[in-house]
Amino acid sequence: MRNLKTTLEQWRVLQAIVEHGGYAQAAEALHRSQSSLSYMMGRLQQQVGVEVLALEGRKARLTENGKVLLAEAAQLLDEAWRLERLAQSLSRGREPEVRLVVDMAFPTPLLLRALKRFTAAAEQTRVQMSEVVLSGADEALLQQKADIVIGTRIPSGFLGDLLIDVEFTAVAAPEHPLHGLGRALTTDDLKGHMQVVLRDSGTLKPRDDGWLGAPRRWTVSSMETSMAMLGAGLGFAWLPTHLLRRELDAGNLLPLPLDKGRTRRVPLYLIFATPNDVGPATRQLADLLVEVVAEGGASLAPASVADAAG
Repeated sequence: MRNLKTTLEQWRVLQAIVEHGGYAQAAEALHRSQSSLSYMMGRLQQQVGVEVLALEGRKARLTENGKVLLAEAAQLLDEAWRLERLAQSLSRGREPEVRLVVDMAFPTPLLLRALKRFTAAAEQTRVQMSEVVLSGADEALLQQKADIVIGTRIPSGFLGDLLIDVEFTAVAAPEHPLHGLGRALTTDDLKGHMQVVLRDSGTLKPRDDGWLGAPRRWTVSSMETSMAMLGAGLGFAWLPTHLLRRELDAGNLLPLPLDKGRTRRVPLYLIFATPNDVGPATRQLADLLVEVVAEGGASLAPASVADAAG
């Protein structure tokens, strides 16, 4: 183990001298004597082997070497402060990390809003987030890989509450043959065309949800790929309406004029992995997710869907 020649306290004093404009001002701010600060800076310069401060009259000025060293020291001091705040947080029983698993259907704007508020309120707690599809949420709970899960169902043995209903709309590109029929569509019409479906991210007991009547199918692993394939005219799919807003408004995708099932709603539940042992940071993040959904969930349903459908 290597021994350090300098201390964080010396670098903190150097930073204070520069910020406050001199030894006297820094001594007052730090509630230390000016002579003790002078001694510490003398020792620091001896230990590092270069001059870091030069006196110009009564004012201390950073040398070029001092500027380089202080810039690096500032990062160390920030990390030291973060470490101390983390220790204080842990002493109050807060978890250093929350593992959040979210179904891809959950609206990203709401997720980002909740994470932003959580970061501001609990900056010392990390969030490890994973996005899943279908049984991937169940798997995270069963394998104890999550503290909070937002999933499409509540697995046996767990408790959860409804967080939000996400609307899915059946869409295809304007030039797709289904739009060329010029009438209300039936499920028999859909069976003759390629359907784009999302692959279940779970591996233990993968499942299929929604209408899967088309014998020909593209299976993809992300919503973005699905939308790109639809835009290229490679099939039709049901996708979260909130993700389709821009494509619908631009006319790149159009809702299919189905006589039944044009839209469907998928519930998403908020589930604690260990409901009887929820840490304060985990609880806080869950509360913020509920809060942002209550504030903005209803506004995510696009008014343009009905108009685009004609």
